[in-house]
Amino acid sequence: MLIRRPADIPPSEITSDTLYRGRRAFVRDMGLAGLAFAGLSLPGLAEAARLPSVVKSPLSTTETPTPLKSVTSYNNYYEFGTDKGDPVDRAGALKLRPWTVRVEGLCAKPRSFAIEDLLKLAPIEERIYRMRCVEGWSMVIPWDGFPLSALLKQVEPLGSAKYVEFTTVADEKTMPGLGRRILDWPYTEGLRLDEAMHPLTILAVGLYGEELLGQNGAPIRLVVPWKYGFKGAKSLVRIRLVDKQPATAWNNAAPEEYGFYSNVNPTVDHPRWSQATERRLGEFSKRKTLMFNGYAEQVASLYNGMDLRKFF
Repeated sequence: MLIRRPADIPPSEITSDTLYRGRRAFVRDMGLAGLAFAGLSLPGLAEAARLPSVVKSPLSTTETPTPLKSVTSYNNYYEFGTDKGDPVDRAGALKLRPWTVRVEGLCAKPRSFAIEDLLKLAPIEERIYRMRCVEGWSMVIPWDGFPLSALLKQVEPLGSAKYVEFTTVADEKTMPGLGRRILDWPYTEGLRLDEAMHPLTILAVGLYGEELLGQNGAPIRLVVPWKYGFKGAKSLVRIRLVDKQPATAWNNAAPEEYGFYSNVNPTVDHPRWSQATERRLGEFSKRKTLMFNGYAEQVASLYNGMDLRKFF
């Protein structure tokens, strides 16, 4: 099958397949996890501030969370570089205060929210979610945040609003990856409105009870646990309600490989590898990938009647 990609995007930069699949990559991943389990510090891992209060959520998985140092040092954030270690080394330069998120578009009350106002918008909950990356690795992350629906209700979506578009920060002073046209910057993502309003969809402001670090998408990011990780737009600066399906960064770059929906589905392979199994960071053996990342009971009804091989 011939996969067409923009001529200026090498396959290795769209997804670092060799990094994950090669033997040296596997050793690197396991070594990173070993450091985390041993409690050793990693270069560039800054101390995060504690969130004032976090309540437990009944929506959490009972699976054992991935150690904090693995979650904060093995990241995809191409604005800082394509290597998994680039974000932890470079994201500390991103200025996180002041920070404002503009919510606009097809709504009755568009407005801008300072991050301090967002932290007061709804009780901060700990949501322990399975997170699955399209490259085949996964984590279990205790996110701290609140339902995206709480924010959207503040601006009162109009009946004509069908989708939500997310735009992330693009700061050339602190993000060296913007100089490489791997994607069309700023990074954009999108959800259908009913997906955005689902109680599992959250805006995360922390993890493990601490404020988010830059490499994880500080100060506020999207988390949609039944979709592949790249749907979780980081460091949000704008949320826009629209009537048509918005263009998204990876779908624009390689539509044959990265669909708009990007639901975790073990029966729909990426054109260059299988999605039937995954490797949890810190584990040696692979495990079967679960439909909708294990959240089928909660979200499968959103896609009734849809051909999930076509709408992938």
